[in-house]
Amino acid sequence: MKNELLVVWTTNNKNTIMNMICLYTHNAKLKGWFDEVTLLVWGASQQVLSEDKEIRDKVQEMVNDGIKVVACKKCAENMYIESHLQSCGVDVFYTGELLSDWAKSGKPMITV
Repeated sequence: MKNELLVVWTTNNKNTIMNMICLYTHNAKLKGWFDEVTLLVWGASQQVLSEDKEIRDKVQEMVNDGIKVVACKKCAENMYIESHLQSCGVDVFYTGELLSDWAKSGKPMITV
């Protein structure tokens, strides 16, 4: 059985993003703490990801290292940033069902 983790990222606080979201999520995959790691970018985090090059570069690095990064399509549409998110390797789709199914599954989830 695969050991999977979902990290739900909603904050736009850069200190939290760099020192928790990116640091822990990346290490969870690189160090083998989890076999599969998914980062769900939702709400305010999408805006900061689309605007901050340092954060975009870090997310692209995470994608390159095998972390699945997804974003809420409705939020992206509301902020007109869907193409910005896709350009750094983020899979943009309606994620309500993904989050609901994950919550019901009992698999580990971290929300920040």
